[in-house]
Amino acid sequence: MLTRRTQLLLDDERYARLERIAARSHRSVGAIIREAIDRYLPATPMTRADALEHFLSAPLMDVGTDEDINRELDTMYDRLG
Repeated sequence: MLTRRTQLLLDDERYARLERIAARSHRSVGAIIREAIDRYLPATPMTRADALEHFLSAPLMDVGTDEDINRELDTMYDRLG
């Protein structure tokens, strides 16, 4: 049961990201925030098996083409210079 209320100030871009994720998953913005807290601050430390299961169950991400990835890596390496 949810018993605590908190206020969180976000910029427009962060809130828009939350809204997009919530809409895609048919959940509320609050549910997405609670999930993020649970992922970042788990109640108990994850075992290696739990971490692997968590990783493998994550939704697929569009990471672009090989050229996109190489361009991004080149940009990062240039910054490290």
